[in-house]
Amino acid sequence: MNALANPEVGKYFEKYFVAAFQRVGTFKIVGKAKQGGNVAAYFCAPDGRVLHAIAGPVDAATMLREAKWVVETAQKGVETSKGDGAAFKSFMRKAHAAKLRSEHGLVVEPITFDPPDPKDNDGALTYRDPTGRPLAPILPPAPIDGPDVKFRLQLEASAKSAPAGASLLRDRRGGGGWAINNQGRVHVLLAAHSMGQIEKLYGSIFEGILGERISTRPVEVVNPFPWVARNAAVKN
Repeated sequence: MNALANPEVGKYFEKYFVAAFQRVGTFKIVGKAKQGGNVAAYFCAPDGRVLHAIAGPVDAATMLREAKWVVETAQKGVETSKGDGAAFKSFMRKAHAAKLRSEHGLVVEPITFDPPDPKDNDGALTYRDPTGRPLAPILPPAPIDGPDVKFRLQLEASAKSAPAGASLLRDRRGGGGWAINNQGRVHVLLAAHSMGQIEKLYGSIFEGILGERISTRPVEVVNPFPWVARNAAVKN
């Protein structure tokens, strides 16, 4: 499952990306083993705006496929928008909506413009750390129109069986519910917020989609100084 250790993935990422990481979730380290936590990958523009994301661990083939999709889509968007930032943003959000429809059978209305930013980030719709400080806003996803006609029976069946890794999305317009996996939920979110700053998006993906708690103290090490116990045992 360590997709980044795959040579083909590594070669592609070395060509097109600069890698960085940050720990934002809680997990324990017991001995040399990691317990709990999760992972999300964000494909960003140089200024930190999110083009695409992957929620949760994936295999090398999936990682490479999604990386190639965002590179090729962004290149086409740059060519199509001809230097117009608003047109490029609209293109990326429509691309997420199209990918959601073709791969998951769900139709959403992409939000191609951004409403004015609120004056403060201290309202009720924010994730907060234990001290009460807001960490990331909860972002509303793109409105769901319903399933694509050709996928209707498939989606109705999957909603009843609730497959592993899927969760139920509610249609705010019609009240229906559609079973969709984490990656599908990412496309619903980015059909409304692609090209948003990563600091405004990571909370919706990490907590809203993956269900992990964001923490300012993400790592808990059980027995961080094992040599103390060993030295005490030797003395005794």
